[in-house]
Amino acid sequence: MLANLMCWLAAPELCGSNKTFTLVNYCKETIWPGITRSDNHSGDGFALKSGQSTVYTAPDGWSGRIWARTGCDFDNNGNGKCKTGGCGTSINCTGPGSPPATSADFTLGEPDFYDVSLVDGFNLPIVVKAINGTGNCSTVGCDGDLRQNCPSELASKDNDKVIACRSACDVFNTDEYCCRGTYGNPATCLASNYSKIFKQVCPAAYSFALDDPTSLITCSKADFVVIFCGSR
Repeated sequence: MLANLMCWLAAPELCGSNKTFTLVNYCKETIWPGITRSDNHSGDGFALKSGQSTVYTAPDGWSGRIWARTGCDFDNNGNGKCKTGGCGTSINCTGPGSPPATSADFTLGEPDFYDVSLVDGFNLPIVVKAINGTGNCSTVGCDGDLRQNCPSELASKDNDKVIACRSACDVFNTDEYCCRGTYGNPATCLASNYSKIFKQVCPAAYSFALDDPTSLITCSKADFVVIFCGSR
């Protein structure tokens, strides 16, 4: 059902050519993955218990993101909210996910492009692996836990527990941290003390908007595994 809906939303004419995403939850608690398209943020969502995995499909030409929502409370009708990564008031996402949230971003085609981004902050470790592809096809993401190293001014807390680490752009909203205005190009938007902390823990992920372009990977003919909270 999810696969059919995804295909219909993205591009019905491409439904015969799908990419497979295997989502694996190695976190100690249930998470609620969110999946949205880049163009209009329509998407899906579901619960994934600790130790569980599920398969999700998308057609070639699909562009979007996958992330984890945490601390969610949904009623029997699928209505509710989450402590991090919320994307509306329904279990099915109607938005791209509220920061702070770690995201895996994909543009599918020939070739496929993918990365893991901390531009909107960090809530859980995410690693993306390409399976049976050709090209670079490197594993990207963050298997470290930034919540343990989060500067106090960026920390998002619930009952005094750090549940996520916000980006400097989200907290301070300046052109320098957000890579906009006169800082909107690679020559002027440089790593900050905050993004360097992110990069130290997560060297294979984007730590700010114009971070090292080698964090963006190109791969052909692969399926993907998206791993939350480690790769055991």
